[in-house]
Amino acid sequence: MKKLIYNKLKKEALNDLPKVTYPGKIVVVVSKEEAGRCVDYLLTQDVLGFDTETRPAFSKGTHYKCSLLQVATHDCCFLFRLNHTGLTPDIIRLLETTSIKKVGLAWRNDILSLKELGTFEPAGFIDLQDMVKAIGIEDQSLVKIYANLFHERISKTERLSNWERDVLKSSQKNYAAIDAWACVVIYDELVRLSETGDYQLEIVPEETKPSNHEEDIS
Repeated sequence: MKKLIYNKLKKEALNDLPKVTYPGKIVVVVSKEEAGRCVDYLLTQDVLGFDTETRPAFSKGTHYKCSLLQVATHDCCFLFRLNHTGLTPDIIRLLETTSIKKVGLAWRNDILSLKELGTFEPAGFIDLQDMVKAIGIEDQSLVKIYANLFHERISKTERLSNWERDVLKSSQKNYAAIDAWACVVIYDELVRLSETGDYQLEIVPEETKPSNHEEDIS
């Protein structure tokens, strides 16, 4: 039986789905020396998932720079705490290499955030928003794309937490790791579906708003 996917998911369809749990290892990187060793390992991989986090600003005129860079393999996620390390030469080396597929979502925005920390020329990046269009998925959020493909819900409860805390909470680390790791998992599945055609796309009917006449009657 072919995998059933939808062109778009209604928000309420997410409510009853089980939450995603991150199955891998998490490594928090807080020094330039650690960053170098981790980048050396990451450069041996074929596909990596990328994401960033920035401390939210709740008052007008306040702006924080990118706090965290998450880079995930299939079974491990490295959390580079950029507010401690800065954009090191090794991290730049990773961002600029052409030998690895680097997968993100709306990654152009992340690039702009990272460029506030240093100059580099990004290479090898693949945006999932472009890939899903090729098989007919119209949703653009990580949460809906993941739910559509795997029937699980990514929690966003830590999105607006303080990413510049001295020590990240376990819930923050898991949240950050899931966002980068999910990019790898989604990429693998999209490649599989594109190569095999092993899916059936169902078009969800558009919700129609009642006419003015119907509204008057009610």
